[in-house]
Amino acid sequence: MTEQLLQETEQYIRDFFAGNLSEKYVFHNPEHTAQTVAAARILGEGFKLNDRDMTVLLLATWFHDSGYTNGPDEHEERSCGHAERFLTGKVSTDELDDIKACIRATRVPQKPFSVLEQIICDADLSHLGMQTYWDRNSRLRQEFALTRDIVMSDNEWVDFELNFMLTHEYHTVVAQELFNKRKAKHVQLLLKQKRRLNPDSAPSVDEISLLDEKERGGDMKKAIRETETEIKMARTGRGVETMYRTTYRTHTNLSAMADSKANIMLSVNAVVISILVSNLFPRLQESDKVNINLLIPVILLTCTCLGSMVFATLATRPKITEGKVTREAIKQRKANLLFFGNFHSMPLDDFQWGVNEMLSDPEFLYSSMSRDLYFLGIVLAKKYQYLSICYNIFMYGLIASVLAFGILLAI
Repeated sequence: MTEQLLQETEQYIRDFFAGNLSEKYVFHNPEHTAQTVAAARILGEGFKLNDRDMTVLLLATWFHDSGYTNGPDEHEERSCGHAERFLTGKVSTDELDDIKACIRATRVPQKPFSVLEQIICDADLSHLGMQTYWDRNSRLRQEFALTRDIVMSDNEWVDFELNFMLTHEYHTVVAQELFNKRKAKHVQLLLKQKRRLNPDSAPSVDEISLLDEKERGGDMKKAIRETETEIKMARTGRGVETMYRTTYRTHTNLSAMADSKANIMLSVNAVVISILVSNLFPRLQESDKVNINLLIPVILLTCTCLGSMVFATLATRPKITEGKVTREAIKQRKANLLFFGNFHSMPLDDFQWGVNEMLSDPEFLYSSMSRDLYFLGIVLAKKYQYLSICYNIFMYGLIASVLAFGILLAI
């Protein structure tokens, strides 16, 4: 019933915005609502909210900006009215009161009291500490110009943003851990931008225009997916990076150990063969007659050394691949540009384009790293398989050869 109510609410808000929200609201639009809901869900999971509180939080978040259909002033109260009209009879009175309290808590300056109010306030401003900040920043500036006739110069806008960023603090520990680091980077960039600006310059009003319909629209479900992905990556970023770094280091060390062991076997067997050639082979023939008794252990030892060297060489032999990845494979997110064998024959422009695509999509980047680790593991498995055969041949062949020499001496 809860999921059904959330789906009905989402559809209601989608239809409500489509029929009532002016296109001039390029910031407080369905995309912002969807991203805020996604952020609220992640923060709520961080607090391990029960089903009742999570439902209240998400319903309040869906409605929190619905009052913008009649302008920004007192929009929180109008949002409460919309929520009450739609949810009466669908939730309890206590739940409805909590929903309205959460909506009212988003009024700036925010003064939340309960945990749910703190979470929705942090979710509402989660973009301050996300990659989407610069896009949302630009949209808010456009919305001010289009709906409030507030046109600021670059200096004025940077000062406005800096003042807001520096006076704002996330209320919950979860939000602080997720967003504060990137938010601090945004503040640093704003400060650098402020130093670069010419105090006398100001943009013309013509430079502030409506966004293209495609840019304004935005699919709410896509916005939810992107926001959930970004927040989850922010939440697990350090752990993921540590995991990849540790695994890559382990693979590299194991590969180096395998090559070292193979080189040892090559060196040892080369020395044994040189001794055989210089000392034992001349003794095989004495007085124009082949020494049959000595021939068997010498041949056995020689085959052991050659067999070991063959598999040691296979363990260290590089495999040359085609070295070319198509743009279509990159677009389908099936390519791995982290291994030189996959791109050494690609044109530089295609390679740079592919790397940019990978860096702009964290999921593609992490999937490429995972794919790279998988194939590194396959290569390591073959190395150690050949190495195991090499050592087995050397061990059992050496035992057999020593036994043969012992039998020869006993005769």
